[in-house]
Amino acid sequence: MGHSHSHKHEVKGKNLLLSIILNVVITLAQVIGGLISGSLALISDALHNFSDVLSLVFSYVAHKLAHKKASFDHTFGYKRAELIAAFTNAATLVIVALYLIYEAINRFFNPHQIHPTLVIWLALLGIVVNGLSVLLLQKDAHHNLNMKSAYLHLLTDMLASVAVLVGGLLMMFYKIYWVDSVLTLLIAIYLIIVGYDLLLKATKMLMLFTPESIDIKDIIKEVHQIKGVKKMHHIHLWNLNEDELHLEAHLDCEEDIKMSEFNQILNQIEQILLEKFNINHVNIQPEFKKVDPKDYIVQD
Repeated sequence: MGHSHSHKHEVKGKNLLLSIILNVVITLAQVIGGLISGSLALISDALHNFSDVLSLVFSYVAHKLAHKKASFDHTFGYKRAELIAAFTNAATLVIVALYLIYEAINRFFNPHQIHPTLVIWLALLGIVVNGLSVLLLQKDAHHNLNMKSAYLHLLTDMLASVAVLVGGLLMMFYKIYWVDSVLTLLIAIYLIIVGYDLLLKATKMLMLFTPESIDIKDIIKEVHQIKGVKKMHHIHLWNLNEDELHLEAHLDCEEDIKMSEFNQILNQIEQILLEKFNINHVNIQPEFKKVDPKDYIVQD
């Protein structure tokens, strides 16, 4: 039995904390401005920003928990906390979007007078604040699903603010007030698209599904080429979190070898799995003519 580890990009929680502070400011400003101006698009943007504040706080807490050390009571530590945060954040994106669709349809048939000047200025503020937050998290979003969920919240906020700005200009110069509802619908549809994709990825990881980028048959083919290996079976492959890809399996050996000899085989397996499949945690149970199921995938 053996295991191996490798470490990847370290995400920065301080950038997330700064983004939280910025979004609290913009949320308060947009709520007040939306109520005064009567703009549903601005209120919807504020509501989305508020969901962002909650999701960013959740992401920040999860990020801190993920770095707590393992213990006898928590042998994996809290490494999956960020997956839970990503799942929750994605779900809130979809829920907020459905609410916005309802409000937009209702407002379309029951239009309200809107004061575009305040809408324009607050939209500009939203673009600047969310744009800065997006830049802060952009690098980390490429390496961590939790950070990506926070990043997508902020990116959609920035795009929503751009849409609100366009709507405010159209209302100011052309008196096209129905554009407020149309833009809200477009924002909501975009939220559903990005939220569903993230929700699906987080769900697959939480359910311990095999990563889509890896074919277990390819792993078997590579391992079976190693001298001394008879058959790898009873295989499990899953993401513990964004950085750790685990594999555990039983390994039938050709001969009744010493443990020191098995260690040499294990080292070869670990090297192949890390280099070709990016699997950085390997747990192998050695066997020789043991009576047990020899299927590649066994229902435990």
